[in-house]
Amino acid sequence: MQPDTILTVNQLQVDFKSDDGMVSAVQDVSFQLIQGETLGIVGESGSGKSVTALAVMRLLGQTGQVTKGEVLFDAGAGQVNLLALPPKKMRQYRGDRISMIFQEPMTSLNPLFTCGYQIVETILQHQNVTKSQAEVQAIQLFTEVQLPSPAQIMNRYPHELSGGQLQRVMIAIAICCNPMILIADEPTTALDVTVQATILDLLKQIQRDRGMSMIFITHDLGVVAKIADSVAVMYKGKVVEYGNTLAVFRQPSHPYTKGLITCRPQPELRRKYLPTVSDFMEEVDGQIIEKQPEDFRLQQSTSVTEAEAKLQALKAKEPLLRVQNMWVQFPERGIWGMTRRYVTAVNDVSFEVYPGETLGLVGESGCGKSTLARAILRLIKPMSNSKVWFDGQDVSEIEGRDLRRLRREMQIVFQDPFGSLNPRMNIGDAIADPLIVHSGAIALYRSKSSRRERVAYLLQRVGLNVSDMNRYPHEFSGGQRQRICIARALALNPRLIVADESVSALDVSVQAQVLNLLKELQEEFGLTYIFISHDLSVVKFMSDRIMVMNRGRIEEIDTAEQIYSQPQTAYTQKLIGSIPTMNLVQLEY
Repeated sequence: MQPDTILTVNQLQVDFKSDDGMVSAVQDVSFQLIQGETLGIVGESGSGKSVTALAVMRLLGQTGQVTKGEVLFDAGAGQVNLLALPPKKMRQYRGDRISMIFQEPMTSLNPLFTCGYQIVETILQHQNVTKSQAEVQAIQLFTEVQLPSPAQIMNRYPHELSGGQLQRVMIAIAICCNPMILIADEPTTALDVTVQATILDLLKQIQRDRGMSMIFITHDLGVVAKIADSVAVMYKGKVVEYGNTLAVFRQPSHPYTKGLITCRPQPELRRKYLPTVSDFMEEVDGQIIEKQPEDFRLQQSTSVTEAEAKLQALKAKEPLLRVQNMWVQFPERGIWGMTRRYVTAVNDVSFEVYPGETLGLVGESGCGKSTLARAILRLIKPMSNSKVWFDGQDVSEIEGRDLRRLRREMQIVFQDPFGSLNPRMNIGDAIADPLIVHSGAIALYRSKSSRRERVAYLLQRVGLNVSDMNRYPHEFSGGQRQRICIARALALNPRLIVADESVSALDVSVQAQVLNLLKELQEEFGLTYIFISHDLSVVKFMSDRIMVMNRGRIEEIDTAEQIYSQPQTAYTQKLIGSIPTMNLVQLEY
């Protein structure tokens, strides 16, 4: 018996209005969704994944329009073309029969209303029930999505919940009318690996219990391998590969799919550099040409013996950074701004970092990773008994000119490159800014021409063009903006760089490029890194040693290989077990 097809998308094309006319975002996209199964849609940012979902939901807004194709929905009583329905009729389908979970729950929920009010409002919109009956349903739904204290969550506002809890609220709202199709648009991208694993398991459980079909949109192939029955790979608005998930990932036919699969860090491999999509393909006059990847990208690796020898050589030197008894507390305010109590974010942490080493710092959100990094850099003030030595000098209490000198030696690359750059300042000025601030101490960069020369060199070194100097942040992609932030961090020739979740928001292909760049720069300039992330696969690829943090304390610290292969604590084992992996036969090209 043939499985029932609940949704068919035929030759969909979506165009957006721009100053230059109409721009095509989705071209000739076709796929089918089988009753009770999950279709994964993968690709980089800008590939058209979310636009395709929004077109199905008829949520493109005023600037976007479907110029071709059809979306056929079959609830068992014959096919209905959703694109041809009047707006009022479409509203009956949207939320009732087809529902959607958006990527960012905080912006999807109204901050002025309680979570309970927002789910009750949705139930009343689509069901003929009383308010009290809707409230009972809401509590049942919050219980189904495994929220703690559902009755209390009803009266809480979005800002009072964690990211994982907010996403559960969004799932509850999406399933409150028992839809036949659930579209999940990057629902786990901003979450820790442990929370991500929990949300994925929850979605699969709800899907089984309710018999739903699901479209799951992501750029993480490991997530797709875990949750999807079939997969559509999108590139520049087109589906370049489509089929059974296992078949596509084991024997990809398109070079873009091959590149996406291979460029993701795989903890069991010890690659020196990650392959990138450009190693597998290039575009010439709009045509994709497959390339044979260079052997060194796929085969060059570091053995366990080599890694141990490198670490022993690093430890033979005096530590560049030594942190002792680091404590950071934040006041919790009550009525009239009075301090009710202090919350400990970093709890008596001590460790060392050696010149040329990369120390990976991992843990869930709220474990104290970023707070520890900011305290080391004196961006926040630790408790008085905390000690930090940099290159043998006690820098715990320095101020004024000495602190500015320290800033030259210790730099940070933040997670959000767009928020790190001044939108009113072109990138040439942004990179030159630290040179101007410290020009009094560095005579070399007192002239405008010398600063311009330095900026030009840095742009070229991070893979951008000198001609980009006069462009503004909004004119670059996320990966390019992160390269700009790295160039700015390098401007003063620092010895220590803190990378705080600096690749977490990037597509896997762009992430591979930035990780390779960081490794190349370390080798060229002798840099020392503290690399912060919640993704252990990325941290293992980058790090010589890994420090695991939990609730402000160090769980364990050891070599990257030891932490991954023989974790000593249950918390670290949980982190490693939550990494979404391909679980496929090793590919050979």
